[in-house]
Amino acid sequence: MRATVPTPAEFRALVRLAVPVVAVQVGPMFMGVVDTLMVGHLSARALGAVALANLYFFTIAIAGVGTLMALDPLVSQAVGAGDEPAISRALQRGLVLACLGTVPVCLGLALVRPVFAAAGEPAELLDPAAAYIRVIIPGMLPFFIFVVFRQTLQATRRIAPIVAVTLAANLLNAGLNWVFIFGHLGSPALGVAGAALATTISRWAMAFALLAAGWRELGPRLLPWRREAFDAGALGRMLRVGLPIGGQMLLEYGIFALVGALMGRIGTLAVGGHQIALNLAALVFMVPQGTGAATSVLVGQAIGAEDGARASRAAAGGLLLGGGFMVASAAVFLAAPGFLARLYPPDAAVQAVARPLIELAGAFAVFDGLQAVAIGILRGIGDTRAPVVISMLGYWLIGLPASLLLGFRLGMGPPGLWWGLVLGLAVTAAVLLARVRLRLRGRIRRLLVDHPVALAGGP
Repeated sequence: MRATVPTPAEFRALVRLAVPVVAVQVGPMFMGVVDTLMVGHLSARALGAVALANLYFFTIAIAGVGTLMALDPLVSQAVGAGDEPAISRALQRGLVLACLGTVPVCLGLALVRPVFAAAGEPAELLDPAAAYIRVIIPGMLPFFIFVVFRQTLQATRRIAPIVAVTLAANLLNAGLNWVFIFGHLGSPALGVAGAALATTISRWAMAFALLAAGWRELGPRLLPWRREAFDAGALGRMLRVGLPIGGQMLLEYGIFALVGALMGRIGTLAVGGHQIALNLAALVFMVPQGTGAATSVLVGQAIGAEDGARASRAAAGGLLLGGGFMVASAAVFLAAPGFLARLYPPDAAVQAVARPLIELAGAFAVFDGLQAVAIGILRGIGDTRAPVVISMLGYWLIGLPASLLLGFRLGMGPPGLWWGLVLGLAVTAAVLLARVRLRLRGRIRRLLVDHPVALAGGP
């Protein structure tokens, strides 16, 4: 990487973009959190069913969301180059892929009951979890369309409409939950299915509202519709950019989910302690994840403008902001694990399991932040395949075997499983940073899916 640092003005621009992007990243996932919290007032069975259903939903949907994030480098680089036709083509092709991708995702969601039964999930949760998923399936298409609009507006640095719509949709979801779950305002009490209905309606509202709020930027790029939007070759090349992003996200999400499942083999207390520590880690992770998304936009725009020095400065600024925040988070986790554990339900035994895991969350926080920003930088460049290979190496070929060895073979229990995560994240972050340095050393070509040669991999 060029030995440059961002100017104060460039760093302020990064912060101004990253802060709202953090809120944007959290918004869609928060609907599932609200659903879970509100049905918890019905029964423990309803709470467990919705929590399980949302875990399944995001496991299936995350690859589709990641695939649509091919828009990040395509749109941001086109913005930097001042190439309006390319922005329009990318947006329209994103909508085509959203429609096509909805079909396999919905099929995967429809299999929820046999999948849960085969996985040995509690029998009393199967029917309500399947009911929740069935009602949420019609909201899949607008969810993907919202992602297309969100990524396009984000890549043009038009964030305000996304923040406003995301906030309004979450408020709508909470209100509709109150109506449909508990049977207010003349509605029958639908319970778990009511929570899913609220989320489905809210996702349709999100898609239409964001189209309206962002029409100034989206409208001229949607109309007139271009025949090239259906070009099979260009769509295939766009998938070559996007599918690895979805794959990388699934690998990262999957390793934490698997470690959670392995905690169940140790016992209920281990699962509870793991959930507390993971919840805290996920909360602070939103900042470097948002920073990575913002850095991706700035790097992409610089590459589109053929300004390699600016791309390097944007990358350095993102690593400084994301890494710096996680250093501060690590200090808090390491200094006050007991205090943080006591913020959760007052079960002393669960808190005792959580405390050492919170300290380990502090140990991997910096690695986690740096790898999130590094992935954003590489996405802005258009280098999306290398992170999949690196994630497989770090998480699954190094981290997981270490977790199994330390947690079970050497008898270290929950801390042993988490030490494997620390090792996996450290390796992943180190290799990703090396990849960033390598890519930013030379000239980077703009990504153009209409021109196959432009998809050739870098060094």
